[in-house]
Amino acid sequence: MLRRNLCCLLLILMPSVSEAATPNIVLILADDLGFTDIQPFASEISTPSLAVLAENGVRFTNHHVAASCAPTRAMLLTGVDSHLNGVPNIPEAMPPNQLGRNGYDGVLSHQVQTVATLLRDRGYHTYVSGKWHLGKDPSRLPNQRGFERSVILAESGADNWSQRPYLPMYRTANWYKDDQPHQLPEEFYSSEYIVDQAIEQIDSQHGDGQAFFSYLAFQAVHIPVQAPAEYRAMYETQYQQGWSALRQQRYRAAVAAGLVSSSTTLLEMDSTADWDALTEGEQRDWARRMAVYAGMVQAMDHHIGRFVEYLKSIGEYDNTVFVFMSDNGPEPADPVGQFGLPFVLWMKAMGYNTDYETLGEPDSYVVIGPSFASAAASPLSYYKYYAGEGGLRVPMIIAGAGVEPRGQLSSALTHVTDIVPTLLELSGASMPGAQYRQPTGKSLLPLLLGQDDRVRQEHETLGYELGGNAALFKGDYKLVKNLPPAGDGHWHLYNIVDDPGESRDLAASLPERFAEMQADYEDYAQRNGVLPVPDGYEQLRQVSRNSIMARKAEWMSALLVLFVLIYIGVRRRRKRAGA
Repeated sequence: MLRRNLCCLLLILMPSVSEAATPNIVLILADDLGFTDIQPFASEISTPSLAVLAENGVRFTNHHVAASCAPTRAMLLTGVDSHLNGVPNIPEAMPPNQLGRNGYDGVLSHQVQTVATLLRDRGYHTYVSGKWHLGKDPSRLPNQRGFERSVILAESGADNWSQRPYLPMYRTANWYKDDQPHQLPEEFYSSEYIVDQAIEQIDSQHGDGQAFFSYLAFQAVHIPVQAPAEYRAMYETQYQQGWSALRQQRYRAAVAAGLVSSSTTLLEMDSTADWDALTEGEQRDWARRMAVYAGMVQAMDHHIGRFVEYLKSIGEYDNTVFVFMSDNGPEPADPVGQFGLPFVLWMKAMGYNTDYETLGEPDSYVVIGPSFASAAASPLSYYKYYAGEGGLRVPMIIAGAGVEPRGQLSSALTHVTDIVPTLLELSGASMPGAQYRQPTGKSLLPLLLGQDDRVRQEHETLGYELGGNAALFKGDYKLVKNLPPAGDGHWHLYNIVDDPGESRDLAASLPERFAEMQADYEDYAQRNGVLPVPDGYEQLRQVSRNSIMARKAEWMSALLVLFVLIYIGVRRRRKRAGA
């Protein structure tokens, strides 16, 4: 009854549409985008399209996701905790002792329904374009999970200029169109293509009176970081002072914009290198890498703008609700630095290079590494994979039809599982049937209507775990544990309202709260079937191990060929020496 009443209230507040109108829903997901990586969140990167959305909606400054892509995506589409929806970790990083146990499948479970299924049952057209990463067996591709039309990348990432894998564990980049293998065109750039396909999907059925749900899942700014040269060029001199200067700059801008408390303390991550210790050539190279990253963000924003203009041209913009967010914090991985010669050889075999002159352009392989990742997450600590705020807290904007008041900030604690209940509330769609797991999040409609300033009460808890890194939120406090190498493996307690930089551990000064929240976490872990990780587990190292095992026969063959070539070379040198 409450949902029906709120939905009716929302429709009344839509001045540009009739009371009977059902809003279109556009869900836009960026990949590995940091907390201060867009203009409405205090970034120096120009994102005018997202800035307009922010002016016409609410910016959520305390919004949390999982610290890795597939768990977030599974929760985003189902509203169900990642340990109960089949994707508690990405399959590429799952240790063998977990895979297949207790729901640790790495693909979307059939015990959950997607928001696409529920909206389709409500009468919506449902479309997806972009990265999927929730399973590629026939029963788990999008058209079997509620989407009418789909063009998707099945893996965790891929090249942005061609149909090429980005990690040795993948033989190819598997794209599917309406669940059938799909060949990309020769002229391809991921952000442009994803928007082109989304427009084509809507256009194919527009005019029949049905509302639509369109899910755009960008590859920006997942590695390899790539962008057309004209976007990179705008930032050629922007990052010459280095990562620590950028982290400080964004910290000051975030405080000034009211995104975080003025009491926020900025920590320097141990993984941040000394910029001044680099050679001039190294500084020049890293500065251009970050320029490519900024260009990729701006390119994504440009194509979002194209999509918005299309909706205006067909008269649907004023009756559309937009949700924009990132799937996790910025990516610190540097495969070349971490895996060394084997990865370099694989890159060369695939035709990739790291040439300075063409960084970000076709055939280029760019990463920003942990130092610039820390800057992208500023003023927060940590980044992707870790349970620190820099890994979990991301920008979110909800804008458009019926959202009031506009241009506001919300500091309410929100979570990715809240999106499905919110969209069901907005559309009037029903919750999943009793045979399916129910969404665990909260509807954000009271925040969007200006009726309340929070959706979780002081006593309510929100648990989280991924790859042994764990957290529990309760009121203004956060209990958190991060494993090595970036963390120390111990529990800490922070007030993330006053101290979102997680600089002042309160475990000793608030022992009762610390113990209470530890008990709350154990309850969460038991209820959700959280499995322990093996001793010494590291997510990136496990990806490397799984890569080797996935293509063990091929690696062995390559080593054998290499050994034969070395043997032949040695024999020839000996013969020449003897002659």
